[in-house]
Amino acid sequence: MTPAFADANAPSRPVHVVSADDLDEFRRSLPDATRQWLAATGFEAALGDLRLIPAEDGSVGEAVLGFGTAKTRRRTRFGTAKGIAVLPAGNWHLEGALGLAEKTEIALGALLAQYRFDYYRPKAKPPAPPLLKCPEGCDAALLAAMAEGEFLTRDLINTPASDLGPAELEAMLSELGDRFVADVSVIKGDDLLTRNFPMIHAVGRASPRAPRLLELRWGERGPLVTLVGKGVCFDTGGLNIKPSSGMQLMKKDMGGAATVMGLALMVMRLNLPIRLRVLVPAVENVISGNALKPKDILTSRKGLTVEVNDTDAEGRLILADALAYACEEESALVISMATLTGAARVAVGPDLAPYYSDDAKMVAAVEGGAQAGFDPVWRMPFHDPYEGVIEPGIADLDNAPGFGFAGSITAALFLRRFVDNPRYMHFDIYGHTPSDAPARPKGGVGQGARALLLGLPAMLGL
Repeated sequence: MTPAFADANAPSRPVHVVSADDLDEFRRSLPDATRQWLAATGFEAALGDLRLIPAEDGSVGEAVLGFGTAKTRRRTRFGTAKGIAVLPAGNWHLEGALGLAEKTEIALGALLAQYRFDYYRPKAKPPAPPLLKCPEGCDAALLAAMAEGEFLTRDLINTPASDLGPAELEAMLSELGDRFVADVSVIKGDDLLTRNFPMIHAVGRASPRAPRLLELRWGERGPLVTLVGKGVCFDTGGLNIKPSSGMQLMKKDMGGAATVMGLALMVMRLNLPIRLRVLVPAVENVISGNALKPKDILTSRKGLTVEVNDTDAEGRLILADALAYACEEESALVISMATLTGAARVAVGPDLAPYYSDDAKMVAAVEGGAQAGFDPVWRMPFHDPYEGVIEPGIADLDNAPGFGFAGSITAALFLRRFVDNPRYMHFDIYGHTPSDAPARPKGGVGQGARALLLGLPAMLGL
């Protein structure tokens, strides 16, 4: 599905957005009947609380939407989307004393709230969503691109591994390439060995669904931005098999790939003045007679050797080969995104997207983009004193050190060993909303993509 605003020229009904602080003044401006109706229904302008106001003929004439207090708005992103989502079908427009950032959040939340994942419920017939006009001053094209990219990411993460393996991920990237006139190339199966991607091959070789490296290139002008996304379409843990509870969400282990593909859609739809390169190592981490074994030592594309102390720490292996390949060509920025560690979830929970970077300009830009795009991120350190933890002695690197602490940091340090570009940023995302939230239904979710999109101009000096 494609998110949409209402036609700017079409008739529409008003949604009056009222904060708790302005409620008394708003009440005084109303006709007696409307004021009494709001009082009788207990309207106190709580964030997202909606009241429909009847017209003289008995139809719905307008609506009043609570905007809460500054405190409740800080605690709940897109809080108004809860109310907008239950408006009757038709066209609506905002009214009220709102700043540009407030209007932008409401408009983006309204778009994101249109998302449905009904592919496996063909008889489900959800009602037509209400359509909000893009508020004055907001960038309709930007907001629509961000929402569409997010919808792609959610669809990919929500699709089970039975219907989304490496080949299907390749097909989705090819569809993006066809739509935006981008070149897509693939290296798969044993060709990964002959083309020197040994760790991608080692992780994926046990599956009958052949591992592959996907590459998309778009644009003919501007600086080159390279995005690398972890595409583990399902993760059993390999021979270090996960418990059944640990596999319940592992269809989302390609969340990094899904997020960079969503970000690529945003960039290409907006026709940003950059050249874009997307790399997705796509594999399944399953078990068979030729599966990767604990204590195997792999020689990576970069030439560094890696002792495999846990076959369930496979994402960093496939990313390492892809990052080494990325750095064989000069890029203005290299950015990796992956559902990489449980340690990141322990550190910041499911809502925040932890990221790593030593480049002050990139950090400032992504922090600004996160605020403007309502896409929270949190900076984590490339803590150099932990470098020794990932050096096992028998090989150059250890993919799963028995340190017992700082698992997200040591994973990020591992990846950094394969990057020869100082302008590097790594995101250790979750890619999943554990319960329904305004504009974010339970299931797959993008993290960090809007922050990056809005931060790219400052990162690149555009």
